[in-house]
Amino acid sequence: MPDPRAVPTGREPLLRAESRPDGTAPRALVLGASGYIGGRLVPRLLAAGYRVRVLARDPARIAALPWGGQVEVVPGSAEDADAAAAATGDVDVLFYLIHSMSAGTHFEDLDRRAAATIAAAGAAASVGRIVYLGGLHPYGRLSRHLRSRTEVGEILADSGVPTFTLQAGVVIGSGSASFEMVRHLTDVLPYMPAPRWVRNQIQPIAVRDVLHYLMGAARADAAAAGAYDIGGPDVLRYGQMMNGYAVEAGLPQRAIAALPVLTPGLASHWVNLVTPIPRSIARPLVESLQHDCVMKDHRVDAVIPRPDGGLTPYRRAVRLALGRVAADDVETSWQDAEVLGAPSDPLPSDPEWAGRTVYTDRREARTRARPEALWSVIEGIGGANGWYSSPLLWAARGWMDKLAGGVGLARGRRSTSRVVEGDVVDFWRVEKVEPGRMLRLRAEMRVPGLAWLELGCAPDGDGARYTQRAVFFPQGLSGRLYWLSVLPFHGAIFRGMANRITAAAEAETTR
Repeated sequence: MPDPRAVPTGREPLLRAESRPDGTAPRALVLGASGYIGGRLVPRLLAAGYRVRVLARDPARIAALPWGGQVEVVPGSAEDADAAAAATGDVDVLFYLIHSMSAGTHFEDLDRRAAATIAAAGAAASVGRIVYLGGLHPYGRLSRHLRSRTEVGEILADSGVPTFTLQAGVVIGSGSASFEMVRHLTDVLPYMPAPRWVRNQIQPIAVRDVLHYLMGAARADAAAAGAYDIGGPDVLRYGQMMNGYAVEAGLPQRAIAALPVLTPGLASHWVNLVTPIPRSIARPLVESLQHDCVMKDHRVDAVIPRPDGGLTPYRRAVRLALGRVAADDVETSWQDAEVLGAPSDPLPSDPEWAGRTVYTDRREARTRARPEALWSVIEGIGGANGWYSSPLLWAARGWMDKLAGGVGLARGRRSTSRVVEGDVVDFWRVEKVEPGRMLRLRAEMRVPGLAWLELGCAPDGDGARYTQRAVFFPQGLSGRLYWLSVLPFHGAIFRGMANRITAAAEAETTR
């Protein structure tokens, strides 16, 4: 089980909110609240006594989170000037935790526009301070990803609002993209042909320490605003990180051979194929490892005191992360961010289909299983539990998507038994959950159109009725040809799903 000690709760004296002069609680605005870091920061800010406001493209997704009912939600995006103005009013501290590295080749422009919009809105609203989580970077030439992160910090600082830029190295924690990359590369490959950057020095930091520094920056003296490097106590080569993981996971040490021929582009393809990390995220991660990347100084110690007990060593961070995974207690995941940019339009209601080309596959089955047993199987679909039908065909579809640069099946699930709106389930994203009744998944694999899979459950006499519907809105001729090409496999895939899901529910009922 994970060790709870040293995990910031927000109730620590050095992290608790300081009341305004009129005695009211300060207000914190969090941009990126549904992401990996933001999803962990918000509940700690609430525990610390802040009034929390979030800016969200999809308010329903925030409402589905455990703390969703405790925050104020402003609909919109950081690039929308009106939404930014509405969000920044009467704000004491603004946490800027967004970036667009998964948005394709134009992520720099998106980052620049969002930062400029928020900087202007924050200045106009007299925001008390900005806390920005950037990236630890070397001197000299930077990758596009790190250059963009640095530019965002400069734009925010130029706003005139006191800005604390915390430049973090590789973040290690259950569900972090960096941890998942290390984990899957080490788990899968007993021998690792690797790029030369496995010999470069980097300074990882535990996610719990990142949260400590973020909350500490909200309390620090505003006169000390500036850019600060943050990192853990260990400076390691990437190969040492992999073998440190292997030790904690009970695996043999991995032989690693550094090859000069693996460019960042080829290495990101390799990471995409071997790990759940899609190429759009693997590329900037790989590029950020091209040079030694360690803290230049420890000036942050004079501004934000270290956590009680000190910073978390790398292997302890890995041990804690593995404990969270084993306990099915991953608080947030890199998957929580939209990999393909802004969410697709939700599935239109059936009457709105009139006049549109739409293909559907419907299945229905009655089962002796209890409705709650059937729902348990539906809610746990995907990931380690599988898809209850033709593993070979599902695996082939996942590899096709990976080879096309998509997310593939390997993303898995954050939890093996629970889902909320916005969660990832392999190459699907949970669009809607009606507990005990319906689960709707929106496809994030690369297809020429829009696709959904809807699984339903309803009481039926002394048993339950299972419903299953695949819906596809084709895009042009290629979309129509795609549907025709996969149609022969639907009998094996979707009929098998209905039969095996109900069988699994019946087995659960008879236990």
